Amino acid sequence: MIISELIKDIMYNQNLNQIDFAEKIECTQTQVSEWINNNSKPSYEKLQKIGKVFNIDGNVLLDLEEKPNHRRIDNNRITVVDLFAGVGGLSYGFAHNKNFQVLLANEYDKDIAKAYSLNHPNVKMLDCDIKDLTEEILSKEIPSKVDIVVGGPPCQSYSTLGKRQNDDRAHLFEEYCRVLTILKPKMFLFENVTGILSMNSGKLFRDVQKCFEDIGYELKYKVLNAADYGVPEIRERVILVGTRGKNSFQYPKPTHGVGNGLKPYVTLEDALSDLPQMESGEEKTYYASEPQNDFQLFVHDCEKLRDNLSPKNGEHLIKLMKALPDGGSKDDLPEELRPKSGFGNTYAKMWWKKPAPTITRNFACPSSSRCIHPRDSRALSTREGARLQSFPDSYKFYGSTSMKNLQIGNAVPPLLSIELANQVNKFFKGIKDEI
Repeated sequence: MIISELIKDIMYNQNLNQIDFAEKIECTQTQVSEWINNNSKPSYEKLQKIGKVFNIDGNVLLDLEEKPNHRRIDNNRITVVDLFAGVGGLSYGFAHNKNFQVLLANEYDKDIAKAYSLNHPNVKMLDCDIKDLTEEILSKEIPSKVDIVVGGPPCQSYSTLGKRQNDDRAHLFEEYCRVLTILKPKMFLFENVTGILSMNSGKLFRDVQKCFEDIGYELKYKVLNAADYGVPEIRERVILVGTRGKNSFQYPKPTHGVGNGLKPYVTLEDALSDLPQMESGEEKTYYASEPQNDFQLFVHDCEKLRDNLSPKNGEHLIKLMKALPDGGSKDDLPEELRPKSGFGNTYAKMWWKKPAPTITRNFACPSSSRCIHPRDSRALSTREGARLQSFPDSYKFYGSTSMKNLQIGNAVPPLLSIELANQVNKFFKGIKDEI
């Protein structure tokens, strides 16, 4: 970790913005911004001040600055680049697998890029438009071969939940394709919502496939449901895999579901029962119990809960939420409480004994989706939303509550990324065995 990353970590843990941090160490917000962006370094005096205010050994700070974290490329590992990286859900499975080294990530949104770096401090983050990734920049930042590129463009234009417009974002796959021509990886893994398959009567997806085929990749695609891999959420995604030469990639087999040899789906109860009961507007940072199942053993990895604040709602909405039965919708409400507008999946409770429906950036807003906590009759906290995506409790998000929820709602679930990384490793092992 270098100074810029340490400062960002302090700000996150102390819930400070740049102005707050600057006031505590008696400098300007501009100076803090320059340090975070690696445009300048704190003076010796400021390093000592940071150490004193935040109880960090000043000599440790000096050692960090004198020994920057240069990325050493391990030629024995499979190298990864993550485009449209988001908060790092897809990177997670590769970063936590000893066979891979994630070299670089690209994310356009500055707050989301900061969240990625908080969780993947050893990955070089380029927080810029993918259109700005030139061959010169990439060759400078990646002085080595790239084995696989992963990631998927923003999905709003492909989503079946909103207006489906064939806007500029629907053609960002062309930029993805352009970067592939520069890096020339052996494989790429392209992830997106299922709406991409039917956009423009299927023409858009055919265009996507042709773009990749024209630069020499043999393709396979499949729709995977995250719930089939232990995620407590029904979340279907298209996984398009391209390889140079014969495409022998095998998609992961489901581990959860209904059938012989499969574990039961992970339910909301399985995912959230170790978290404390809360009322609307309440915040709790402690756990209600020790982990009770395999899923909780995976996510329950710290001593104190972050971002576990239930949104504060008005009296009428609170009454409405409390009147709903498990899995109930607005049509199950008494006439005096029933909203006059809204779709069938709004103002609705999830099911305690089932996986959650697909969560979006609006998972804390009962008027936007089915997201009311079935046990506590309230809106979900940010941490609970992260749990439903299978993010460990130590995982960090950055910015306002709405920004954090966006980071979670748009992410690839880590448990799904682990399964994908395992299969990618098998593919590369197969190539190696053939040589």
